[in-house]
Amino acid sequence: MNKNRKRRTRFARDALVVGLALLFLMPVIWVVLSSFKPDAELYLVPPTLLPREPTLANYQNALTVGHFATYTWNSFFVATMSTLIALLTNSMAAFALAKYRFVGRQALFLLTLATIMIPLQVIMVPIFLVLRNLGLTDSLWGIIIPPAATPTGVFLLRQYILSIPDEILESARIDGASEWGIYWRIILPLSVPALATLAIFSFTWRWNDFIWPFIVISSEQKATLQLALARLVGQFGVDWGTLLAATVITLLPMLIVFLLLQRYFLSDLTAGSVKG
Repeated sequence: MNKNRKRRTRFARDALVVGLALLFLMPVIWVVLSSFKPDAELYLVPPTLLPREPTLANYQNALTVGHFATYTWNSFFVATMSTLIALLTNSMAAFALAKYRFVGRQALFLLTLATIMIPLQVIMVPIFLVLRNLGLTDSLWGIIIPPAATPTGVFLLRQYILSIPDEILESARIDGASEWGIYWRIILPLSVPALATLAIFSFTWRWNDFIWPFIVISSEQKATLQLALARLVGQFGVDWGTLLAATVITLLPMLIVFLLLQRYFLSDLTAGSVKG
């Protein structure tokens, strides 16, 4: 009886999890399936979930609208460079805040965390003025540099680096390792799960960013995919088929990044639960 009860409980739990997953994924599933529908089928009442006459015309239109290859490269360059810079700067700051003892360390950490509460709308004008004075407006580097170092990344990496035993660092110093060598050869390799987690978050944030590129970029050749998607919405109408297909295409890089780094991401979550 106990075994049967456990099986029923496990089945009910798994069914609940699958049902909730499908519920949250339904908008994404609808977008993917609708991207294969012809225009006439998109306006059917009642709407259909599965396409009756699947077509790739929407994807063909999406790939030929404007400079789609250029938009994709711009988004990939921005997301990749922002992620690399974020990993470097945030890990350095986290290492210093986690393993060095100096006056005001805790106050500096709290001040860093406090910046999370400052919305972009408050500081976007001063940042834009700085970029204009530096000649970085209408430049991809104007999108990359301002949000590269994030308090969220510093907090995430600091909490993970705190779990690294100080004895390992002291042993390395006794063996003659420099501080840079400790950071590069010990801290970074041991922090791979946290770095992978931050990489997923950073890449996703920068890939999906719209507000800041919209402010900084003015030329067509420097536009990102998110700006291109917004420009598919016309003043007098929307080509929904093309828009849905382009949206699906923009989802693919984030999915690939997550699949490549998910084992590190999940191990970081598991390690964090054990440490807590």
